[in-house]
Amino acid sequence: MKLYPINAGNFKLDGGAMFGVVPKSIWNKTNPADANNMIDIAARCLLVENGNKLTLIDTGMGNKQSDKFFSYYHLWGNDTLEASLKTAGFHRDDITDVFMTHLHFDHCGGGVQWNSDKTDFETVFKNANYWSNKNHWNWATKPNKREKASFLKENISPIEASGQLKFLSLSSSKILSSTELDFNIFLADGHTEKQMIPMIEYQNKTICFMADLLPTVGHLPVPFVMGYDTRPLITLDEKEGFLKLAADNNYYLFLEHDAHHPIITVKHTEKGVRLSKVFQIEELF
Repeated sequence: MKLYPINAGNFKLDGGAMFGVVPKSIWNKTNPADANNMIDIAARCLLVENGNKLTLIDTGMGNKQSDKFFSYYHLWGNDTLEASLKTAGFHRDDITDVFMTHLHFDHCGGGVQWNSDKTDFETVFKNANYWSNKNHWNWATKPNKREKASFLKENISPIEASGQLKFLSLSSSKILSSTELDFNIFLADGHTEKQMIPMIEYQNKTICFMADLLPTVGHLPVPFVMGYDTRPLITLDEKEGFLKLAADNNYYLFLEHDAHHPIITVKHTEKGVRLSKVFQIEELF
């Protein structure tokens, strides 16, 4: 097995929204805001090569939205999904599986594009299965008013229309052992219904792709929950339980949204689970 970080681009989000009820005087120490109260955010995806399978975990927000849409997110840097795949030595047509942790636009938008004459949308990865689960898919296609702006029809409907959509079989267990893919999955319901957190066994390490369960290093304290979460009290329990597991087992936490701390480990302290070490990509992959 080989792992490749794939940076699909960088953007900014409102720091207050990212930290909910936590005062700016506290979160600004770990996630400094600019003059517009915006903090740096990455869309760091992960490519898993295992034998003949090439699985891309999340796809960033893509490039098909309007200039007005992107103006809200202050894109920065030169990274793109396609360029990052090329740097890793792959083409989009090489991808066999696209694993979507959830269907918010900044996690799945890069999997769909305009067709050549910009009359309709089509999938980017023509030879890939696109993986979700029925619970989350139903949640996303019949969105509540709170999340409707994050579940964009143009990101979701073309996947189903393509015939490439596949559903993972869920179980009552919090950690799902997937027979279809090459990793286990932690199911989390606080941010959105049945968000899926991959847990990958790699060179005697467990690499956990944290998605929105732990967006950045600054979110390590259990009460530091995003304003975007639909069930913040459930997030508290899920995050606390997962971080204890990570500290007990020395998991390596791959941070999709932290622009400056790609991978971390955590440890138990008197204040709860806190940062142990920060690793750059080249140190582990």
